[in-house]
Amino acid sequence: MADRPPVSVLLPTTRWTDACTELAAQLEDHDELLLIHDVEDDPITEQQHTPEGIRLIAAGEPEHCSGKANAIATGMEAARHDRLVWTDDDFHQPPDWLATLSADYEKYGPVSEVPYFIGQDPLSVLLEPLYASAGSLSIYRDNRIWGGAVIFERGDIDEAAFLDELRRTVSDDGLLMEYLQVTTVGRTRIVPIRGTIRETVERQVRWTQILRWHFPDVVAGTVLVLLLVLASAIMAPLPAAVLLTVLHLTVNKVLGVRRWTAVLAYPAVFVFVPLIVYALTRRTFVWGDRRYRWRGKFDVTVLD
Repeated sequence: MADRPPVSVLLPTTRWTDACTELAAQLEDHDELLLIHDVEDDPITEQQHTPEGIRLIAAGEPEHCSGKANAIATGMEAARHDRLVWTDDDFHQPPDWLATLSADYEKYGPVSEVPYFIGQDPLSVLLEPLYASAGSLSIYRDNRIWGGAVIFERGDIDEAAFLDELRRTVSDDGLLMEYLQVTTVGRTRIVPIRGTIRETVERQVRWTQILRWHFPDVVAGTVLVLLLVLASAIMAPLPAAVLLTVLHLTVNKVLGVRRWTAVLAYPAVFVFVPLIVYALTRRTFVWGDRRYRWRGKFDVTVLD
């Protein structure tokens, strides 16, 4: 689409990654890629050559929100165009990604894609089938937003109200779900989860807290279902193991992904359920280099 409207791509990152290179190669005339970092001495500021169309934006330290929310809010205020694309720096972008998203917008309006998280450390590998069924499948089925791949225009939301609330919360895409309806268009993106077991635990705490504050009506039901599944796995291990494996193979088929980790669905339940309960009782969590206390949707304290 050579004549498509120009887009502003918002990419929060503190370092130059392959995603930066891949997106820079897709920019057309008048497009821009905003690399939104924290402070002036972040590694990305040492980049020797910045391709045309790329701007480095320093968001500064967050005060009452997460670093990611602060970066997105700063990027939206700095962006020159009405059509906005949000993405992340930890997965690969196909060469026609921007063009495809823009074409999708012309056909469907606001569009998001579906993430499929691939584990790297032992714990995230074990939990991978439950990430798919509890996370990816719900995004696909319910047309929910994933902040790693979403396109919309400013006029699609109440931008002033959204930015005000974004600077007082943790989850960028959790909040955007309250302002924007999207179509997921059935595309699944493979997203590696890098890090340590400790980082996987912190990530699960954050994801659970997002569910708690943005979807409080489903938390009790979700926990109840998980407890029933765990009880069934204990009382009838063989049937439960077969059923859970088949279920997660089916989930993978729906999402268009082939992963051997579906066979881990049964043992994963014994870890996932206690981890969810633990996450709901935690008072703080770590995301990146910061620790947060999240006591309400708009009650966030940056501790360090």
